[in-house]
Amino acid sequence: MIRGILIGLVMFGLSGCVTDGIVQDTSREAAKRVVTPIIVDKFPGRNTEAYSNCVIDNATTDEIFSLAKAAVTGVDQSTVNTVVGISTRGDTLKCFLRAEIGTGL
Repeated sequence: MIRGILIGLVMFGLSGCVTDGIVQDTSREAAKRVVTPIIVDKFPGRNTEAYSNCVIDNATTDEIFSLAKAAVTGVDQSTVNTVVGISTRGDTLKCFLRAEIGTGL
């Protein structure tokens, strides 16, 4: 009986991880749909896919959720400012550089 309870608790705990992962993945995909057109506008001629990934990978959880929300409510200046702000961070700039080196500048 105790074994059954323990198995149930483990399964319940794992289901939370799966749900969190699905929410994160969905939010990141929605955020990327918002980021990509901004990247095209602000960084014309660059590797859009890689730059978008750099922005998403260097965004905080709150920023990801804010960008994902913009996928539903629409992009405004605040959304653009968020993407530009993430783009100016050191780690994001390093990621951009790696993307450029990977494509031969």
